[in-house]
Amino acid sequence: MDVLVIRELTAGYHSTPVLRGISLRIAKGEKVVLMGPSGSGKSTLLKCIVRLVEPWSGTIIVDGTNVLEDNVDIRKVRQKVGFVFQSYNLFPHMTVLRNITLPLEVVKKMNKKEAIDRALQALKVVDMVEFKDKYPLELSGGQQQRVAIARALAIDPVLLLLDEPTSALDPELREEVLETLRNVAKRGISMLIVTHELDFAEDVADRILFMDHGMIVEEGVPYELLYSPKKERTRSFLRTIFRRLYTKH
Repeated sequence: MDVLVIRELTAGYHSTPVLRGISLRIAKGEKVVLMGPSGSGKSTLLKCIVRLVEPWSGTIIVDGTNVLEDNVDIRKVRQKVGFVFQSYNLFPHMTVLRNITLPLEVVKKMNKKEAIDRALQALKVVDMVEFKDKYPLELSGGQQQRVAIARALAIDPVLLLLDEPTSALDPELREEVLETLRNVAKRGISMLIVTHELDFAEDVADRILFMDHGMIVEEGVPYELLYSPKKERTRSFLRTIFRRLYTKH
C-alpha cells in the first residue's frame, strides 16, 4: 500500500514556477531520499504535502486522503505526517518534555498522562529521556534536532518528512543526528528525506530521487544512482558533492 501518491504536481511562489509536474509514490515502510541543487524545489515539495505551500495543480494523496480536495480537513492530514525542519522550531520557554506533550494535547486531544507517556517513548527512541526537563537553549544543536525528531515521532505518523535535518549542524553533531535517524529508519516508518549526506542515503534509502529545476531528473536504488547515474545532470551534481567531501578531508 502507498502512503503517499503525488501526480503531476505543480507549485510556485507568486508567478514563478518551482515544481513542474512532479509524480512519485512512497510505499508503506519505504525510505526515499531527495537530492538536488539549491532551488530545485525539494523543500517546496515537502511543504506542499501538508499544504504549508499551496500547490497550483496536481494530486497529493496521503494515507488514502486527497490532500487537495476542497473539503479536506488539513489538520487531520497533518496529524498523520511528522515534519522535521532544518531549524528545530522548538519553543525556547518550554522544557523538552513540554515541547512534545503540548502538540499531543492540543492536536491529538490526549490527556496529560497519555501525552507524557507518548512523549517519553519518543524521547527514548532518540536517546534523550535524561534531558526531558531541560530547556532547548541548554542543549546542543544536535540534541535540539533529536528532540524535534522525537516530537515528530510522538504523533505516530504514517509518513515522516525531513528537510535537510543536519544542514545546520557541525560534523560531530551531524553524525549524532544521522545515527538517530538510522535507528528511526529501522522502525519501519515511511520517510521522505531531503539530504545530501551520501553515506546516510546509501545506508538508509530504498530509492534516491534527483531533482533539478522542479522536476525529477533521475531515480534509482542508492548504489546505482550514486555510483552509476545515467543522466549527465545527475553525474555533474554528484561530482560537486564528492569534490566537497574530499576537500573537507
